[in-house]
Amino acid sequence: MNKPFDDAYWMGQALLYAKQAEQLNEIPVGAVLVKDNQLIASGYNRSITDNDPSAHAEMIAVREAGKALNNYRLIDCTLYVTLEPCSMCAGLLVHSRIKRLVFGAPDAKTGSAGSIMNLLQEPRLNHQVEVVGGVLADKCGNTISEFFKQRRAQIKAAKKAARGA
Repeated sequence: MNKPFDDAYWMGQALLYAKQAEQLNEIPVGAVLVKDNQLIASGYNRSITDNDPSAHAEMIAVREAGKALNNYRLIDCTLYVTLEPCSMCAGLLVHSRIKRLVFGAPDAKTGSAGSIMNLLQEPRLNHQVEVVGGVLADKCGNTISEFFKQRRAQIKAAKKAARGA
């Protein structure tokens, strides 16, 4: 009998997809969607690459999962994402009937799974999502922090080079 993977395992897989986003100079957020301990779909941020403000990791993974399962309802699925979802993605999870969300780093600016609001467990909505936050939070948070640190350094260097020209 196969031993079920745990939340840390699947978050590690989501981090691999975050690295793919980073290679495209996208904000490094990755997501994997799992059902019955099987990977159904994955995604990573592609908003800049695709010129699509909705091309968040969660959005891409959920779209792919719907195709893979041939259903717009993702019953009994868990989404693992390296950063707490924004309100757009939280709404998507409610509408797709995701059973469970597991996220890594909280997002104090746009987090809609408890940081600034909790859209996923809003009792007035017709579906609530089980939420587990903080899985590999330091690793997920450091991935994003390092990305923005490098981006700020690049901008500072470009400004300095422009002044010197």
